[in-house]
Amino acid sequence: MAQLTCENLALGYEGRVILNGVNFSVSAGDYLCIVGENGSGKSTLMKTVLGLQKPLGGVIAFGDGVGAGEIGYLPQQTAAQKDFPATVWEIVLSGCQARLGRRPFYSQEEKQLAQRNMEKMGIAPFSRRCYRELSGGQQQRVLLARALCATQKILLLDEPVSGLDPKVTAEMYDLIQRLNREEGVTVIMISHDLAAAVRYASHILHVGRELFFGTREEYLRSPLARRFLPAEGGDAR
Repeated sequence: MAQLTCENLALGYEGRVILNGVNFSVSAGDYLCIVGENGSGKSTLMKTVLGLQKPLGGVIAFGDGVGAGEIGYLPQQTAAQKDFPATVWEIVLSGCQARLGRRPFYSQEEKQLAQRNMEKMGIAPFSRRCYRELSGGQQQRVLLARALCATQKILLLDEPVSGLDPKVTAEMYDLIQRLNREEGVTVIMISHDLAAAVRYASHILHVGRELFFGTREEYLRSPLARRFLPAEGGDAR
């Protein structure tokens, strides 16, 4: 059973359609990359899946024990957010906020979850440091740990390597891949890097004037891949 299914989605703002007829599904353990040119509607699609805006048409359905609020989200950061004056511990622990309900304080279990996720992301030594003092790659690890506190089921990542240098970018891709392959976390990631998308993803959703959804292998055989991938990209592994 699919964790997330989108059928005939129409997306846009104030009645103006940006994308129409979007169909895809995500099952447990999938690694879906959403690709397309700038302005093609990738971020709009993610905001709609998260419930931050309503679709103009179509259906979004959750299943396999996943609720609409059980998605960890790593958004693109603004300059103001990168300068946020809170400790690493405070930010990671805030990922458990949806679990609080009417409780005013975090439980011991939630604190232990935050600690485990910091250790998993390699940021436990920075727990008392101010977030804005960290490098870009360290900040992304903090936000990924926070997202993992919200859910262990599905992560939605919006350009998680944007602005990172090549070494840190490779480390972040490897980290996300390990979460997917070793821990079974379902990954849905917006990426501007098509070559990296076909290297890591199990499935591709290409949005824009033409729509494609299928496995990585199906995408590599498609006309879209031949047009958008660099010449050597078709041999990505």
